[in-house]
Amino acid sequence: MEIKKLKKLTSNPTINWGLNGYETDKIFSISSIEIGNTFEFSLREKNQHYKKIWEINSSDIDELNTIIEQGHSFGAFENDELIGWIICDFREWNNSLFIENMLVSEEFRGQNIGKLLIKNVNRKARELQCRIVELETQNTNYPAIKFYQKAGFHFTGINTKLYNNSSETAVFMSFDVMI
Repeated sequence: MEIKKLKKLTSNPTINWGLNGYETDKIFSISSIEIGNTFEFSLREKNQHYKKIWEINSSDIDELNTIIEQGHSFGAFENDELIGWIICDFREWNNSLFIENMLVSEEFRGQNIGKLLIKNVNRKARELQCRIVELETQNTNYPAIKFYQKAGFHFTGINTKLYNNSSETAVFMSFDVMI
């Protein structure tokens, strides 16, 4: 397995990647309190089954390619076949590298590929002299949140109105880059 700079996607490799999504028996329940000029939110683990599946279509591939063209995204390859990616958007306005999408083929999950992809992103962020690497995921994506926490990311905020699905809250996480 090899991690390389990701080049333009000419097709949709996720068609053969198995489950595009996640299934979990735990989620994070989020509560928020606003009192006067203060705002607090708390996350607590909750035993609840949740499954989310999404399809990546040709317009999604076009959008991802627009970000990939920046040159800050990486792919995991097994025998020259793409088996995972981390697609990052350099945001000059706030000097950050934003992880737009991270996905590994179901067959290869749990083999430290995600960890290797994150390491490459952190290296790229240092090269770009970014102050942070940041991302957004759902409170229901417990496996991803736990993965990102192990990789050194911390909670930085929430958006309770980002998704149409009222059971999902956007959770923002970041990693401080050491230059």
